[in-house]
Amino acid sequence: MKDLTPERSELDPIEIASVDEIRALQLDRLKWSLRHAYDNVAMYKHRFDAAGVHPDDLQELADLAKFPFTYKDDLRDNYPFGLFAVPRTQIMRLHASSGTTGKPTVVGYTRRDIETWADLVARSLRASGLRKGYIIHNAYGYGLFTGGLGAHYGIERLGATVVPMSGGQTEKQVTLITDFQPDGILATPSYMLNILEQFHKAGLDPRDCSLSVGVFGAEPWTDAMRQEVEQAFDMHAVDIYGLSEIMGPGVANECVETKDGPVIWEDHFLPEVIDPETGEVLEDGEMGELVFTTLTKEGLPMIRYRTRDLTRLLPGTARSMRRMEKVTGRSDDMIILRGVNVFPSQVEEQVLATGGIAPHYQIELYRSGRMDAMRVHVEANPDAADELSKTAAARMLTKRIKDAIGISTEIAVANPGEVERSQGKAKRVVDNRGKG
Repeated sequence: MKDLTPERSELDPIEIASVDEIRALQLDRLKWSLRHAYDNVAMYKHRFDAAGVHPDDLQELADLAKFPFTYKDDLRDNYPFGLFAVPRTQIMRLHASSGTTGKPTVVGYTRRDIETWADLVARSLRASGLRKGYIIHNAYGYGLFTGGLGAHYGIERLGATVVPMSGGQTEKQVTLITDFQPDGILATPSYMLNILEQFHKAGLDPRDCSLSVGVFGAEPWTDAMRQEVEQAFDMHAVDIYGLSEIMGPGVANECVETKDGPVIWEDHFLPEVIDPETGEVLEDGEMGELVFTTLTKEGLPMIRYRTRDLTRLLPGTARSMRRMEKVTGRSDDMIILRGVNVFPSQVEEQVLATGGIAPHYQIELYRSGRMDAMRVHVEANPDAADELSKTAAARMLTKRIKDAIGISTEIAVANPGEVERSQGKAKRVVDNRGKG
């Protein structure tokens, strides 16, 4: 793989500023953000008053812990525009979640917010090893999902050429990658596995393609999957992190020279890690739930937003700003099976480590008598699709999961191509415990 380390002269000065300079900037911007939210969003005024705190109470960054949390349900309860801090006529763009579990969560951006977002995605892509003049294939979904347009504007701000492919049409994705010869690709990691599979179906060696960098996010993925993609394509696989409520993609991004967890762009977002049960703020280095406060957002300020993502904060390496450990699970994705806490990422690690099995899987929860049970659906590699090989792979995966996680599971090894494919975010868990 190419050495894509950027020159220091290419970086924004704040990326390599002293920690003291970063903290001073954060304090100044945090005071503004708290006042902006309090003065312009009725929910925040009511909630701050009820908690007995006022923006003027913030004298140092640690004082943020006195302020109440914001939750995803707050966006649904104030649907559609109740949390906007500017008149609706100043909102230049709306995005929204799919709303599959209730009302969609709506987010809005002023013109300045859109400019900031483009700047930070461009910064993220540069940290990934992409540069002005490159061709970048964008396979994130366009539309209400923030991924497609968020990445698109950042690619253009970088000065690169964007291929606005969106998700789906995997055969066409491979054709365009082959014909246009892009330097980089943005996609969900699970969808990149679909693209890899299509390369093989087309009789093409993915290592011969032009891609040197893949920037993957929008769902948790493991280092084992990183290695799978890097080896298959002979390219760098870099983690981008974001969420719509805070901005979209580009809240944090790994640096290609270290790949040691996404660097949080702390000049715009203040992170905390808390105990998910008690809400207590934890020291850097301790594992817990990630919480963000926006520092510069005009349209939709978020104060202490609980992401449900599980991680820990780490000191800066390639940049002065703190890193977050790669997110491989969410507190609301955790499966409790017969008293054992299980995350899909733990199962994924064992699937990728088992010979004869393709990297596509889905977890099914069901009832066996009065007990909860788990079935892991995987599929055989084309060269190991005979019944004897599938039986051996199932036994090996059963043992790996038992040894690593401590639970007994049923393994269903399907033929190649039979496990449901992701066209965007992968649906890793199907809960059938309430059926039948």
